[in-house]
Amino acid sequence: MPTCNTTTTTEAEVATDVVALRRSVAAGAVGVFVHWFDWAAYAYLAGTVATVFFPAENSTTGLLAVFGVFAVSFGIRPIGALVFGPLGDRIGRKRTLSLVIFMMSGATMTIGLLPGYGSIGIAAPVLLVALRLIQGFAAGGEFGSAASFLAESAPRRRRGFGVSWLEVGSLLGFLAGSFVFLLLSTGLDDHQLTSWGWRIPFLVSGPLGVIGFIIRNKIEDTPEYRALEANDTVSRSPARELLRTHKRQLLQAAGLMAAMHVPFYAVLTYLVTYETDHLGHTADSAALLSTVISLLGLVLVPLFGRLSDRVGRKPVFIGATAALLVVSTPAFLLMRTGLAGTWAAGLLLGTILAAILGTYAVWSAEIFPTRTRQSGLSIAYNITAALFAGTVPYLMTVLISSTGSTLVPGPYLMLFAAGGLAAALSLKETAGSALLRAEDVPDAPSERGPEEEPEAVGAHK
Repeated sequence: MPTCNTTTTTEAEVATDVVALRRSVAAGAVGVFVHWFDWAAYAYLAGTVATVFFPAENSTTGLLAVFGVFAVSFGIRPIGALVFGPLGDRIGRKRTLSLVIFMMSGATMTIGLLPGYGSIGIAAPVLLVALRLIQGFAAGGEFGSAASFLAESAPRRRRGFGVSWLEVGSLLGFLAGSFVFLLLSTGLDDHQLTSWGWRIPFLVSGPLGVIGFIIRNKIEDTPEYRALEANDTVSRSPARELLRTHKRQLLQAAGLMAAMHVPFYAVLTYLVTYETDHLGHTADSAALLSTVISLLGLVLVPLFGRLSDRVGRKPVFIGATAALLVVSTPAFLLMRTGLAGTWAAGLLLGTILAAILGTYAVWSAEIFPTRTRQSGLSIAYNITAALFAGTVPYLMTVLISSTGSTLVPGPYLMLFAAGGLAAALSLKETAGSALLRAEDVPDAPSERGPEEEPEAVGAHK
């Protein structure tokens, strides 16, 4: 009979864990889905947006203006991180999650309702810039809020798997935006697309945001944050505390994140331009490879997250960055051999990227104490994104032009792989560890039982 009771209890705990994980994944990933859906839609519709919002006398100037607005929304993200990161550490993950999705989706939907330059003149591009600034500001708080929430909500032994769904949401949003653009470009003529069709993906963000807001508004805050509240140990100045006592962790997280940002943008966005401009492949072929790599990521990212729960964050991330360091330049050499070589190299780089995506966020979350976790994640993520993510296509174009070598992306990826590898080697294993520390709740007993020591999940590696 005791055996039966034990089995029943274990099954109940597992079922509870699964339900809790699904609920937290939905709440955490929906915001990044909305963000990346908007990102992809804006990028693919850049030419149409330029026609609608900027004077038509010079199409190149209009397109540059659109991409300038795009860059501005990236540049303001660190400011959003400095606001929403500490705010989430002071008032909770749930409230900032709800606030940022409300701001992001509201601004995106309003863009879909904006009159064009032909209707209201200079007010149209001014309002577009203002709304993109709101989007970027809110996006600066999305990753830190969602990653903190998922890490603190997921069952300890499935934390890597749970947090990895944050990047699944990113890839799904990117693919959904691309798919909507494909439908619009094939189903509408140029006049229809310019007059009203371009508005559809922006307007769709409204209902998506409402759904996300409802999901996030119904959830409870995380157990770790509620423990801070119950013990009256919520930090009053989390950003100051972070910079005073956790600068090392901030730099380590920045190293992990830079090693993610650069290959992400190089493989999933810049590679399309590289194939058409330097390898002579068709735009359709390049776009297809990008889509297949994204689909591959949807499968592999949670698998690598789960693997990190079993063997540890360190072996998975170090293996991925070491592989990127070794194969980056050979991969771009392989692309020169033809279409088959390009696909082989692209899928190889995509697999390595999936391993990085599956582990960097959860490992970054685990190295910060609960009192400053959202501040640390938000600041590290958005500063490295502003410095290294959006600049990838521009720098690749400039460097290839100045050196005359189409192998430039290889050494550039190697540089950031080396940085990520150095950060990973400086970190301890954290898989299976408790997120609450003595500095979070000084008088609370340890959460960890004898059977839950990190050694049981590879933390000794």
